[in-house]
Amino acid sequence: MRNKIKKIHFVGIGGAGMSGIAEVLLTQGFEIQGSDIEKSISTNRLQSLGATIFFSHSESNVLGVDVCVVSSAIEENNPELIASKRLKIPVVPRALMLGELMRFKKGIAIAGSHGKTTTTSLVSSILASSDLDPTYVIGGKLNSDGIGARLGQGEILVAEADESDGSFLNLSPIIAAVTNIDYDHLDYYNQDFNLLKKAFISFIHRLPFYSSAVLCIEDPNIREIIPLLSRPIITVGFSNDSDIQAKNVVHKGTSVSFLVEQKGFNSFDVHLPLPGLHNVLNTLIAIGIARELEIDTAILKDSIENFSGVERRFEFFDNLKSPCGVKFSLVDDYGHHPTEIFATIEACRKAFHERKITLIFQPHRFSRTRDLFNDFVDVLSKVERLILLNVYSAGEEINQKVKSNELLKEIRKKANYENHLAQNLDEAISLLFSSIKDNEVVLVMGAGSIANFSKKIILLCNKLNQEAANG
Repeated sequence: MRNKIKKIHFVGIGGAGMSGIAEVLLTQGFEIQGSDIEKSISTNRLQSLGATIFFSHSESNVLGVDVCVVSSAIEENNPELIASKRLKIPVVPRALMLGELMRFKKGIAIAGSHGKTTTTSLVSSILASSDLDPTYVIGGKLNSDGIGARLGQGEILVAEADESDGSFLNLSPIIAAVTNIDYDHLDYYNQDFNLLKKAFISFIHRLPFYSSAVLCIEDPNIREIIPLLSRPIITVGFSNDSDIQAKNVVHKGTSVSFLVEQKGFNSFDVHLPLPGLHNVLNTLIAIGIARELEIDTAILKDSIENFSGVERRFEFFDNLKSPCGVKFSLVDDYGHHPTEIFATIEACRKAFHERKITLIFQPHRFSRTRDLFNDFVDVLSKVERLILLNVYSAGEEINQKVKSNELLKEIRKKANYENHLAQNLDEAISLLFSSIKDNEVVLVMGAGSIANFSKKIILLCNKLNQEAANG
């Protein structure tokens, strides 16, 4: 039956969750094609591997395909989706396709509101260093090799499990992990946080009865659901009741060192080349998974200490020089939820101490901005300078009540510091360089069109400085 499927079309193939699956299927020998509205690093890579990419959505794109893969972000009026249904082409949700890949492997699924990508990447790196040759599908790109998906010859598949649309309930892993549970994507859960927590319980119960879930108990919502679980669990955190505990945490620049104590196992020191307590917790999750797989401690420690991180997850660029000659540093981060913004600001404080922070932030989705409006006001008031971009809709209808200027009005009531609203990315660059100070840290955050903003800043600085050097 599987041999009858040859050509697979992805609607929105450039998306983080879609491109990885497409790449794995491509390397398995399937003919892959897809559509997206614009070129990206992901579409360029897929094209270089042999995929056909259309940069528009059209009914003609799906002619002759055997399967059409869609994500939950694709609307019902998409012409390719309509044509697929009319032509009786099977339409498969992205998560079902990931579940199909996992069905032929031993799956490790990492869920949680925050930290999934970093944790999944670290687990994938550890397994690769252990000669387990895993397949992995990550929602970001490893800095070490610039890819977010790989087909391995080993029996393990590592993947992010997406709770945003309940699709993680299509996965059947042998090991599951949950980093945290936070208020997000409540539109899907009828604005009921309890339904979201129940979904995580159901996800953990997708495990076989003999398999373990690795859970971070620093998160109060995870602690709350533990009595409702009927699977073996491994707990991680800073607390003394954790099965795997981080102690003696020392921050040094953009890295952190700590002691790992494990009940029933030897303790060991580790140096993590990522900043922030949230990344310590992500690492403990990875250690818990490695312990379940009986990975040698020396290999585990070496993998962590040589982990080069993930694109746009506290990606650090130093020794930059503005067009007016001012030296500054830049941190590029995907975070777009108040909890993520707070954790990243705190990591910057630990890494850079008293240096001034300018935050350039693009809110992502009107629904998230509406639901977490007061939390955004609070966290965006914690920097020395703010440049706020308009809300990136991500396909949602514009909501006049939660636009960025409304956020800024409330922020100005709360905080007395320099803040601006930029109508576009070019204006944000102008505002940034109009009053940048020596040794400043520029923190760029968001999940929308701001994704390539940091590279644009760096290229501009390099170009202008090169021109100045050439006279």
